[in-house]
Amino acid sequence: MKLAHLGIAVKSLDDSVKIFEKIFKVKATEKEYVDEQKVNVRKLHLENCDLELLEGTDPESPISKYIEKKGEGIHHVSFEVSDIAGSLIELKEEGIKLINETPRTGADDMLIAFLHPKSTNSILIEFTQKKK
Repeated sequence: MKLAHLGIAVKSLDDSVKIFEKIFKVKATEKEYVDEQKVNVRKLHLENCDLELLEGTDPESPISKYIEKKGEGIHHVSFEVSDIAGSLIELKEEGIKLINETPRTGADDMLIAFLHPKSTNSILIEFTQKKK
């Protein structure tokens, strides 16, 4: 398992990308829309992990709701796993509460699933896996 990215909730993707590109001296990826989450996403690839900037496109989007409640900032921490389905089964058996019991498709056409913050000391943890 390795750290894949930090998900950062932002009000304006365009404004935020400019800031993070200046700080880290890298260009962000092109904008990607993830329909299931109702978000626009741009990533900055760093040496040890990515920064995933997330902008809600609908008031009902998880990111829009997060910003309304808590403001902009780190939304989740993502870890890449080799067997996401197996990991979810194992964690559920260990008593970890899951938001997603089965993986779904996220940005970059990756399989994703979230663990519930009530089981993880209030940290939203995402597992990701490249589709095979």
